[in-house]
Amino acid sequence: MIITKPYLRDRAVTYARTWALDRNPLFLNFTGRGGDCTNFASQCLLAGSCTMDFTPDFGWYYISPDDRAPAWTSVEYFYDFVTEQPNFASENMGIGPFGREIRARELEIGDFIQLRNSMDDYYHTLVVTGFEPNDILICAHSDDALDRRLSTYNFSSLRLIHIDGVRAEVDDDTCYENLLDGVSVDVDPPMT
Repeated sequence: MIITKPYLRDRAVTYARTWALDRNPLFLNFTGRGGDCTNFASQCLLAGSCTMDFTPDFGWYYISPDDRAPAWTSVEYFYDFVTEQPNFASENMGIGPFGREIRARELEIGDFIQLRNSMDDYYHTLVVTGFEPNDILICAHSDDALDRRLSTYNFSSLRLIHIDGVRAEVDDDTCYENLLDGVSVDVDPPMT
């Protein structure tokens, strides 16, 4: 039976601030290989959800650099998975975190921002870690940032992704401490 549990935003933000200027040894650093921003965003999302979707190709998971879902490291696939886009084969109706595109006034810590360039390509995923008057604070990888103001970025437009919750088979958040400490992911794929 699948249950819906809350997304633990404070854990996602703590993880983001802990690893924003460093790399967790549990994950490959994709800087120079297409960028590490969405890999980092996925790690933060995992810290707040302790749940992965191990569906081949269309899930959201990281087992190793060579065994991961496209949604774990790709800006567009991350968006499609999390926001349950109908053109995305799984429509994310199963296990894992889920959300939707929102307006700025709905944004909360632990949510995500994706930047678009002048060629209409979304190219960067940022983690929301706080707010200042008239600005949003973010953490990110590739161009490493710890509580950087969004207003310092150069972009054509953006989209805001709010995480509504997490679908899981069990309410188990034991992965968080080991993930934060860089010891273990503790989210096991199903046995086949």
